[in-house]
Amino acid sequence: MNAPSDAHTLRPLWESGPPVTFLGYGAMELRGGADVHRRPRPLAREVAHEALTTVLDEGITFIDTSIDYGLSEEIIGEAVSGRRDEYILATKAGCPLEHRPDAPPGLLPHDYSPEHIRRGVEQSLTRLRTDRVDLLQIHGSPSPEVLESHGTLETLIRLRDEGKVRAIGISSALPHLPAHLAIKELQTYQLPYSPFERALESFLDVAGERSAGVIVRGGVAQGLSRPKPTASGADVEPSSVSLDDLADGDSVPGLLLRLQLSNPNISTVIAGSANPDHIRANARAVRRGPLSEDVQAEAWRRIAAAGFTPDR
Repeated sequence: MNAPSDAHTLRPLWESGPPVTFLGYGAMELRGGADVHRRPRPLAREVAHEALTTVLDEGITFIDTSIDYGLSEEIIGEAVSGRRDEYILATKAGCPLEHRPDAPPGLLPHDYSPEHIRRGVEQSLTRLRTDRVDLLQIHGSPSPEVLESHGTLETLIRLRDEGKVRAIGISSALPHLPAHLAIKELQTYQLPYSPFERALESFLDVAGERSAGVIVRGGVAQGLSRPKPTASGADVEPSSVSLDDLADGDSVPGLLLRLQLSNPNISTVIAGSANPDHIRANARAVRRGPLSEDVQAEAWRRIAAAGFTPDR
C-alpha cells in the first residue's frame, strides 16, 4: 500500500518471488452480468473501473481473477492495463471458456487438458490486455489423479518456461489439499480460510514450511456473510461474535485482516468489493499493522468461545 508502515504489509507471493501487499484484491465482484450461480449481478462499468483505480491508488499490488468470473478479466484489461507494472496479476486454469447462463448452480464443468488450458491462457491474455500472467492457478481443486491423467502440471510448466506465466499454483480445498501440498511444482496455494472458517488452519503452516505462497480467500467479508459450522456441528452467525470494541476505529473486516496479519504463513488475503470506501477502509486497517498481542488473544478467545476452532 502507499508507504507501508512496516514490513508486515509486504510478503513474497512465492519462494524468491515478488513481494505483494498483504491485502490483495479479489476481482470476482467485478464479474457483472451473472455470478457463478447464474444470479444476475449487474455492475456499471464506471463503478468497476473506479474500484480498480482505487485498488491501485491505495497501493494494493495483487489482483486475483478468473475466466469464470464473468466480465472480470475484460474489465481489468479495460481499466488498469495501462498501469500493468503496478500489480501482480493472477488468474485461473481449467475453467470453461464461454459463459453459460443456462448451466446448473455450482462449480461449472472444468477441463484440465493441455489444449483447453492453452486456449484459456491465450483468451485471458487478450482480455486482460497483457503479455503475461504472473500467477496461473489450477481452478476447482481437482484430484492429483485428474491432474496426472491430463498432463496438467506439465502444461503449466511449459507455459511458465515460455514466459506466458511466471509462476504456477492451485486453488485448493479438502479433500485433495494434503495431496496438493505434496506437489513440489506448485508455488502457491489459494485456500478458503477466515477466523470463522478454520478447518484448514494447520495447512497454512504446512505451506509455510514448504516456502510456498498462501493466498487466502473468504477471509474478510465472505467470512462474515453467512452462518458457519462450529465444533459442535451447529451453524453460527459470525456476526454474533462481539468484536466491535476491539476494532479500535476499524471496521470488523479491518479487524479480521489485522488478526490474520499476525500469521507469517499467509502471503496475501484477497478481499473483493466494488465499493471504493470499503477498499480504502481495508487498506487503512492493514497499514496499521498487526493487532497488539492482548487484543489478538482476546479476539481469538471470543471466536473460539463461539465454537469457531480448527478442530472440526
